[in-house]
Amino acid sequence: MLDVLLRDGITTVPALTASLPITRQAVAKHLSALRDAGLVERVPASGREVRYRLRAGALAEATAWMREAESAWDGRLARLKEAVERPD
Repeated sequence: MLDVLLRDGITTVPALTASLPITRQAVAKHLSALRDAGLVERVPASGREVRYRLRAGALAEATAWMREAESAWDGRLARLKEAVERPD
């Protein structure tokens, strides 16, 4: 679902249902969970059609944490490699 949103930018429940192997109800439930998590938002539209898009910056906090974790692991692995390869 996130891949479709990344590819299309803005989409609707019927469009997602057509492109995914899940029911309309499942799509709506997934979108609700993604909204609750702050990853997607409803886009104002005229008429009854509800459109969704990824929320800008939604993954910034998670991305920052992953970069910090990656840096910490790189340091640990470098120290481990040095210790293992050190001649006695």
